[in-house]
Amino acid sequence: MSFIQYLINGISLGSVYALIALGYTMVYGIAKMLNFAHGDVIMVGAFTVYTLCSTLGLPPAVGILVAVVLCTCLGISIEKVAYKPLRKAASPLAVLITAIGVSYLLQNAVLLIFGADTKAFTSVVPIEPIKLADGQISISGETLVTVLVCLVIMVSLILFINKSKVGQAMLAVSEDKGAAQLMGINVNSTIAITFAIGSALAAVAGVLYCSAYPSLTPYTGSMPGIKAFVAAVFGGIGSIPGAFIGGILLGIIETFGKAYISSQLSDAIVFGVLIVVLLVKPSGLLGKNIQEKV
Repeated sequence: MSFIQYLINGISLGSVYALIALGYTMVYGIAKMLNFAHGDVIMVGAFTVYTLCSTLGLPPAVGILVAVVLCTCLGISIEKVAYKPLRKAASPLAVLITAIGVSYLLQNAVLLIFGADTKAFTSVVPIEPIKLADGQISISGETLVTVLVCLVIMVSLILFINKSKVGQAMLAVSEDKGAAQLMGINVNSTIAITFAIGSALAAVAGVLYCSAYPSLTPYTGSMPGIKAFVAAVFGGIGSIPGAFIGGILLGIIETFGKAYISSQLSDAIVFGVLIVVLLVKPSGLLGKNIQEKV
């Protein structure tokens, strides 16, 4: 396989990581919470589309729409039930441990419903692959759609946050929750909207990820979710363009690591990147160092 083909595969994988990382960076940037259940919301979205399209035979558009609505409601419910009561907890570890608990809860709930067997996921992208260089280079329809969707969502989020009234409220809450509340901003609603957007993105990411890599289990979202978190840190967590760049770069690094170093060490390479970034530039590629007043 050629260098160009590896690069295309890396961009395809990286665009999925970027899409998931956008959800991570939205929640952390606004609410300052690391939602480690985000990867499992991805899995719930993929199982929703699998059930509606592969089992019940509904059109993919209907399955995706229902998955987005369901994951949005799930994200809001998780925030209200699990995270909101701990927002003023003395230690941030309380929220982190709760997020891990929610993650295992979602995994085991899906495990009870669907079982542990690997499901064959049918791609929702009807576009045929594009062949280049006499068929030596192939760009799949899933790659084209994922990259395009990721770019559109990134631009839309940037415009939404910078131009809309709700987006301005999100920026205010991210700066100082107390001051934002004094200025008349409903902090609870703003954080709930943030979780809703992040979870809707998770549903889209889950469908595109399983379309590109057509297998589905209750643990499908775990590793992509963790790697997307690495991508968000790599690009600068809290930065929307940083999440996109971090995801693309991480996908390329993982793909080239599998191709030229070792497929067994690819995950170690990804997490090695996280360690290097934290040592050299803890704020990430596009992140900003924030000085806290004591």
